[in-house]
Amino acid sequence: MSTFSPSAPEAAPAPQVPPDNPLTTKEGWRQFVGHEPVPPRLLTADERAALGPRERMREDERRREYHADLPMVNTSVIRKVTATSRLLIQLNRNQISARRGVILSGASGTGKTTALTQLGRAHELAVRKRHPHDRNRLPVLYVTVPPAATPKMLAMEFARFFGLTFPARANITDVVDAVCATAAHVHVDLVLVDEIHNLTLTTRSGAEASDQLKYFAERLPATFAYAGIDVESKGLFAGTRGRQIAGRFVVIPAAPFAHATVADREAWRALVGTLESTLRLHDHTPGTLTSLSEYIFHRTGGMIGSLSQLIRGASVLAIEDGTERITEDLLNIVPIDYAAEQSEKLTASVKSAARRRKAA
Repeated sequence: MSTFSPSAPEAAPAPQVPPDNPLTTKEGWRQFVGHEPVPPRLLTADERAALGPRERMREDERRREYHADLPMVNTSVIRKVTATSRLLIQLNRNQISARRGVILSGASGTGKTTALTQLGRAHELAVRKRHPHDRNRLPVLYVTVPPAATPKMLAMEFARFFGLTFPARANITDVVDAVCATAAHVHVDLVLVDEIHNLTLTTRSGAEASDQLKYFAERLPATFAYAGIDVESKGLFAGTRGRQIAGRFVVIPAAPFAHATVADREAWRALVGTLESTLRLHDHTPGTLTSLSEYIFHRTGGMIGSLSQLIRGASVLAIEDGTERITEDLLNIVPIDYAAEQSEKLTASVKSAARRRKAA
């Protein structure tokens, strides 16, 4: 049931919960925060042999579902975003205006959305622990900026999160007032805005949408955290509006993992090892993936999103084909994204050249 402030103007009853429960609704967000993948217990060989066909099918299905949604790895980007944002939340608590925020910027596939949502999840869980009996409290608001966003489109994204609907004659002031009243009522103190690169300050509608976002930041006593693709090159910091944003936000870069130095390779190997430790496969030998960490790096280009897809996909295939182990041959048949494929081609040629130089 949606939460409304008495001052909310003519808000219609909330629509039914969308069947897919997207994160951009309070129902979907609450479901995400409360969900924690639980590693299934691996049966012994005798226990597995004693299972009937249906029981074995159910056991395999439970493990497929678990591997398709492996527990999140706490990367350095996630740790930095969380630590920085928690500090800013404290500093902003008694600020009337000009609150400081965070912008997470980087290429696609570098884990920006993951870091942003993990920040929100960690903050909400901490708030729930401090206020265990306040079930109406909703400290985090998560929205995405739609393409070619206008001020009203952006305001409606905020409203949609709360489940607020409005009559056709409602104007943007009605929407903004209802959003701000509801956010205050449920004690929102962290606003996550994803796909911020969709705001183009060089267009009139984009500049006005940016002003609308700034207005929300002034009205809501909350810390704002943005995430977007290469926002520095998208003009977000250009002109008067951009300089104001630059003066209020800390930029945290999200980049692919590197593999150039010993420290880089050790960090990547540790990441692969952490993922490997979460696997629940009957015949997988621990250490297999860490021994393949260089191959996995070149296959994924150091992209955390591509790495996750590769390991999760191989795990599901290992259960489906009955091998119950991940090998290089199995990893070779897992489909990966186009960007990772191109990176693999480039790094493969570099590796070949290095081998030729070493042989000479």
